Amino acid sequence: MCAASRVSSVPKTRPVRRKVPDAPDKTVSKISDQLNPRTVDPFGKSGKTQSAFAAVYSKGDIPCRLMHGSVKHKLQWQTPPEEIDFNPLLVILAEGLRETKHPHTFVSSEGFRELLLVEGATEKATPLLPKVVPALRASLAHSDTEVFVRGLNGLIQLSATVGPALNGHLKQLLTCLSKRQMDKKHKERVTAALQTLEENGGKECLAIIKSRVPTYSPAFF
Repeated sequence: MCAASRVSSVPKTRPVRRKVPDAPDKTVSKISDQLNPRTVDPFGKSGKTQSAFAAVYSKGDIPCRLMHGSVKHKLQWQTPPEEIDFNPLLVILAEGLRETKHPHTFVSSEGFRELLLVEGATEKATPLLPKVVPALRASLAHSDTEVFVRGLNGLIQLSATVGPALNGHLKQLLTCLSKRQMDKKHKERVTAALQTLEENGGKECLAIIKSRVPTYSPAFF
């Protein structure tokens, strides 16, 4: 009976040994996830739409932070904005305009605005238009109304800073504005933005606007 019990006890240990090789597979999977974070989507849709701004902000690499006030919020810059290199910060802030979560929404929009107000902003921002404009387009095409408004405000601010230099990039943006102008909720706001673009961009800008928004009525030329 003792011998039989010893023989019968052998198979009972085999299933335990068979489970051991599974452990390395799980470890390899975790390492792979760390090396290739873009393939991991632990938060569903939100992970797929996260902008470059959100990733940089989470690491503490945006040189400004939200300061809560009793009446109004403001930004605190770690380095004076006029001393900061616009490349890539201006582009990253423009990316953040399509964020929908606080404080990303405030930091990106206010940071973008304040950076464009510094002395010499025209010379610093103009070379970055090929990168900034696609980021603005993403906001203008967004389904969220607040994101669209932030993108529109960003476009107005950029136009005031770079003037006619923006004309060569407007066609990428005007299709979005034309669609929104069809919506009564946005028509007045979009029309005002187009007038600002016309004022800052001159006659050349007017021709570009009319080619994409035929119903637009000139305000200055």
